[in-house]
Amino acid sequence: MSEPKAPTPAPGDTYKGWLFKWTNYIKGYQRRWFVLSNGLLSYYRTQAEMGHTCRGTINLATANIAVEDSCNFVISNGGTQTYHLKASSEVERQRWITALELAKAKAFRMQAESDDSGDDSTPPAAGQGAGSRNSEVQSTLRTLGSKVEDLSTCNDLIAKHGSALQRSLSELEGVRLGGETSEKIRQVTERATLFRITSNAMINACRDFLALAQTHSKRWQKALQAEREQRVRLEETLEQLAKQHNHLERAFRGATVLPASQSNPAIDSKGPVSGKGDASDEDEENEFFDACEDVQEFITVPADPKYHRRSGSNVSGISSELGMDDGTTSLDEQSLASNPESPQSQELVPVRKRRTRIPDKPNYSLNLWSIMKNCIGKELSKIPMPVNFNEPLSMLQRLSEDLEYYELLDRAAKCQSSLEQMCYVAAFTVSSYSTTVHRTGKPFNPLLGETFELDRVQESGYRSLCEQVSHHPPAAAHHAISERGWTLRQEIALASKFRGKYLSIMPLGSIHCIFEKSTNHYTWKKVTTTVHNIIVGKLWIDQSGEIDVVNHKTGDRCHLKFAPYSYFSRDVARKVTGVVTDKDGKAHYVLSGTWDEKMEYSRVMQSSRGGENGADGRQKTVYQTLKAKELWRKTPLPEGAENMYYFSTLALTLNELEEGVAPTDSRRRPDQRLMEQGRWEEANAEKQRLEEKQRTVRREREREANRAASPSEEGKESADGALIEDSISDSPLKSEEVEIASEPSETTYKTDTDETSSDLSLSTETLHGSHPPAYSMEGPYGAPVKSGHQDNYKSMWFEQLVDPVTGEPTHIYKGGYWEAKEQGNWDSCPDIF
Repeated sequence: MSEPKAPTPAPGDTYKGWLFKWTNYIKGYQRRWFVLSNGLLSYYRTQAEMGHTCRGTINLATANIAVEDSCNFVISNGGTQTYHLKASSEVERQRWITALELAKAKAFRMQAESDDSGDDSTPPAAGQGAGSRNSEVQSTLRTLGSKVEDLSTCNDLIAKHGSALQRSLSELEGVRLGGETSEKIRQVTERATLFRITSNAMINACRDFLALAQTHSKRWQKALQAEREQRVRLEETLEQLAKQHNHLERAFRGATVLPASQSNPAIDSKGPVSGKGDASDEDEENEFFDACEDVQEFITVPADPKYHRRSGSNVSGISSELGMDDGTTSLDEQSLASNPESPQSQELVPVRKRRTRIPDKPNYSLNLWSIMKNCIGKELSKIPMPVNFNEPLSMLQRLSEDLEYYELLDRAAKCQSSLEQMCYVAAFTVSSYSTTVHRTGKPFNPLLGETFELDRVQESGYRSLCEQVSHHPPAAAHHAISERGWTLRQEIALASKFRGKYLSIMPLGSIHCIFEKSTNHYTWKKVTTTVHNIIVGKLWIDQSGEIDVVNHKTGDRCHLKFAPYSYFSRDVARKVTGVVTDKDGKAHYVLSGTWDEKMEYSRVMQSSRGGENGADGRQKTVYQTLKAKELWRKTPLPEGAENMYYFSTLALTLNELEEGVAPTDSRRRPDQRLMEQGRWEEANAEKQRLEEKQRTVRREREREANRAASPSEEGKESADGALIEDSISDSPLKSEEVEIASEPSETTYKTDTDETSSDLSLSTETLHGSHPPAYSMEGPYGAPVKSGHQDNYKSMWFEQLVDPVTGEPTHIYKGGYWEAKEQGNWDSCPDIF
């Protein structure tokens, strides 16, 4: 059988067919539908995608086509794009090679003709139009050239006759009056006449040249303007493609927003990839579409059936989507992206200037392996650690760093729409992790009863108070209130797992944000913090998990996903995606960004379910959105932050001494102050003294609690207590225990020495899920939660109540601290330092 004749498509024809395209070393070659048209080779996953989803396009005008073997060939455009293709047979490969070479020659010829033409008039027919425009320009140039030659000839004649006239005039001056006079005058007259004739000819030639130039000048100016505009458009297109390139690199396998492009949708916008693969083929979870209009673009995120119960909406339903279910007006795009702060009230009291530096971190070496090698598999509450792994802040101060970007809540308080407000609250939840990316040092575990106040009413309109309300399990309560209409409160306890190579910290407890004007009540929880390379290698931190921000008044919800880092993933590190939905599960906004850099939002105009399922079995949802706008961006770290524990501007001020704070304030903690000053050996000794003092107080408190509970067995209890204490004292872990008690948004993996107990394991079930029988979960809001723990400690400024929203026992600020500060009366505070 003779080999089939290779196709020779006519101009304007297309060539289509199936080819196998190399994707990656895991999936190998995958079957794709390729379309060759107008000098562009595009491919799709299926034929059905031709109408809406182009997976990649390469321009053959600048491409190189190479044959590898009988069935394989390679198409590359110089490094940014390379397609490794395989046909089903050698005959099929030859058909494609022939069609590609013909299309390449045609595309190159059309590009050359386009480069030669500069006329802005209406494009004539192909082929004939380009030649006519070229001949017209050449004819005009030849005419102008002949006029220039005429001007040059006239110039030479003027110079010649002018010189002769000058000589005649000179001779006339030397002639004596007589018979020669009339002859000389006649010669001068003739030469002057010749000069006048030549000058007239020069003037006429100049007039003709000027007229001709004026005739074509407007046309040339118009053509030049068209070229300039085309160059500007190309520059804008390149800029858009660069942005799209950047977004695509950050958007594989996740939700992202593709910026609207004004370029041809067929133009390839894939980012550079290494090896043979094309990144779009590895993105089995998400689909990306070019915008159908300049103001709209497409985005896809994995749909959670629990939150997206609607299959989508059509264009006619967009106006109803924009309305808010609570009766408020729709969100103004500009106000959401940049809601300016109202100027603060002018006060005569000068704003305090706070410090911008702390002493540089000393370079003390320490063998971590010698400390950690015997700790694998043990409870974290039994792992000893020195202060060398700490940073000169307490966990209460790290918890206060959640307010680094308080402006987001200030803007949220001004929002008229609950969905708009949800976007800001979601951005605030993400912003609390921005300071953790380089902060590998562990904050000091607070002593029981330790407090930390952050009074920023004068500068920022809010004040915050934290207190260590429990030691076993370690828990801290936080309450912040702003003059701008919001309140933030939280109680955070931690469960942690040490697996030798990495440490996972699971924060337990809910965070509440209440807005005074709208009475919207939001709650959310923290994600898991993981510290990698505990034993060997450079420490690095990752945040992973999912957050549901819930508005308990309206039912609005924002589902945020923190993507874990994967070595084999091409995805951008630290990525966060989210969808804001109303109580009916209809999506209104899409959030995207990274937890260490910025967050953006996009209004959803239309949504629909995809035809394929993702890797996790969930059906994909396609969102058509407006252009992304920025919600939050991280403030750069201060200069020299790498030598100051990577503290932010706010963190540098947290341990600054202030007058009038409580005697239990973290700023007054001596071991922490010594560490900040670089006196680490003294800090270790002081830390041991403080913890021994706390152990003594705790044991005495337990004895008193036991006496009150069973007076008849007082003697027995005392003996047992002494026996337990002796056994603890004899234990090699005496006064050496580890507690991971940090603000969850701050990664804390290294540990303090602290109190010792025989039952200090951090049980997730006890801390979060179920409560022991000693807890009374019934009663109206405000009824205290009773505890059967033998330690009868009660916090100073917080009271444990049952939260009516979450049903969890939580410590809520009961008041009195700021009044005591105004009066300067701290008599009720314990002596913990």
